[in-house]
Amino acid sequence: MGKRDPNMEPILKNGFENMPRTDYPRPMWARNEWYCLNGEWDFEIDYSVSGEARLLHKDGELTKKITVPFCPESKLSGIHHVDFMPCVWYKKKVNISCPENMRTILHFGAVDNDTKVWINGNFCGSHYGGYTPFEFDITKFLNDGENTIIVMAKDDNRSYKQLHGKQSTQYYSHHCSYTRTTGIWQTVWFEFVPETYLLSSKMTPHATEGALDVTLTGSHVAMDGYVAKLTAFYNDKEVGTVSSKFIGDKAALRLTVDEIHLWGVLAPELYDLKVELYTADGTLVDTVWSYFALRDISYNKKGLTVNGKPVFMRLILDQGFNPDGIYTGPTAEFLEKDIDLMIGLGFNGARLHQRIFEERTLYYADKKGYIVWAEAQSGYALDKPWATERFLEEWVEILNIHYNHPAVIGWCPHNETYHFPEIHNPTHVMVYNITKMFDPYRPCIDASGGVHYATDMFDVHDYEQNPEILAQSLAPMLEDPDCYHNPIPKYRKNYPQHPENYCGQAYWVSEYGGTFWNPAVIEKGATKAWGYGSAPKTQEEFVARYSGLTDVLLSHPRVCGFCYTQLTDIEQEQNGLFFYDRSPKFSKEAYEQIRAINMKRAAIEEE
Repeated sequence: MGKRDPNMEPILKNGFENMPRTDYPRPMWARNEWYCLNGEWDFEIDYSVSGEARLLHKDGELTKKITVPFCPESKLSGIHHVDFMPCVWYKKKVNISCPENMRTILHFGAVDNDTKVWINGNFCGSHYGGYTPFEFDITKFLNDGENTIIVMAKDDNRSYKQLHGKQSTQYYSHHCSYTRTTGIWQTVWFEFVPETYLLSSKMTPHATEGALDVTLTGSHVAMDGYVAKLTAFYNDKEVGTVSSKFIGDKAALRLTVDEIHLWGVLAPELYDLKVELYTADGTLVDTVWSYFALRDISYNKKGLTVNGKPVFMRLILDQGFNPDGIYTGPTAEFLEKDIDLMIGLGFNGARLHQRIFEERTLYYADKKGYIVWAEAQSGYALDKPWATERFLEEWVEILNIHYNHPAVIGWCPHNETYHFPEIHNPTHVMVYNITKMFDPYRPCIDASGGVHYATDMFDVHDYEQNPEILAQSLAPMLEDPDCYHNPIPKYRKNYPQHPENYCGQAYWVSEYGGTFWNPAVIEKGATKAWGYGSAPKTQEEFVARYSGLTDVLLSHPRVCGFCYTQLTDIEQEQNGLFFYDRSPKFSKEAYEQIRAINMKRAAIEEE
């Protein structure tokens, strides 16, 4: 990544040189100058949700201080308030002098959940949804010099009218729900852009052809003869270029490269991409740096293929929580380390489970060839008619922000949906069809571990702790060459109202294991602590169980992948391969044995 370093420090103003998380928040669409607004903000909890009536948006007084981008529930925020907060307010005064003939864009990585923003008392926009990035053009609201940014965020996990993922809807964390995240939890930043500028891209690789199809969206480019130019670099060497005019606000280009270097699983090859915008007379207007990979994703009855080769998915369940920042990584290096820990244990990817991760996590996955399934966070009462509209609004945003990342190898909009078949059936089919319209290449699973109505792969969650019983449950698949025998786990029999059938798709166990293991907690008899199955008495017993379960899945010729639960312990859930703070949970020898079984060649890789 030699042309625009995504780790480049921001241009800092106002003496905020010691602010946290100054890593560039959007590595796949980068300009050379950006201004980080993390650090100390004024803050207030608005329990009565009366702040607007009290004119807090008109530069009202906020009595606390918070460290952004960490949520107020977190230790790193300086607030560490873990009770419900129905509404929170933020204020920051900054010196901004927008250059002549430029626009100032204010960016938010994510704010949970229902956000309004004011600049100098003027309302400049709102955003619904707590996990996806959004931005506002604030140029017309700015003064030359000091300006006041006010942010209000409403959050009500208990309403079931918003997606909340694994955030607890009870006062305490419980079972597999954990500490909540309210308000700002990703980087706040702004950048100057030209009056006419490049807004976004959608990039589709065709690896065997050495080609990349790109659709660019521009702002204020319609009817003025603007031209887009793409230039690809590999190891700083120019390997391809193409130009095309905008039609309306879109420019469609096919870039071919002179050298084909394929991106593979744990064998990444990335190209730098310079995206330029020119006027009709050839004047350069805007430049953005991006990157791409040449890799083709496909799937068949046997499983996933990358560049035409079968890939057994050796995945870890990654929920992305941490004890100090909760949803937010304390540092960029912390996010990268999670991936390195799993690669070190022989995993080749993850389910990014029940939430949208920071884009920097996806950047590291791209750089390391670490494959991931992108998921939506749960939360809506899906039996309500308005829920589908709300869900689709957020799901389309998720598709847009993740589509260009080569590491994303599949989509999973829902998780473990069992009830309300009269709602789930049409909802699953509709969301599946919309996903496939947006992306016809990657597989889509309508509901991981849930009842399937429209799915490219058939996945199940099976927390059986006895390898022999797990093998017996999968044995009928070996007796049926056409694989139509309905290999549905026993727990799904509790939902006879679902007319579910297995139709021969690629089959994998997308959650398994989750073995309860934390001797210190077990000895204390902590009542809230839990994991799946009876706790092993020794590390050796744990490794034997892990190895036995994993070997069953690797050895089965109809199973195309697994996902072990999970990367770390999280609060009361004590079934991680590492402690919550990422410190080692097992001996070096135990980890070597876990790596050895994970690295065993799978049956589907033998064919």
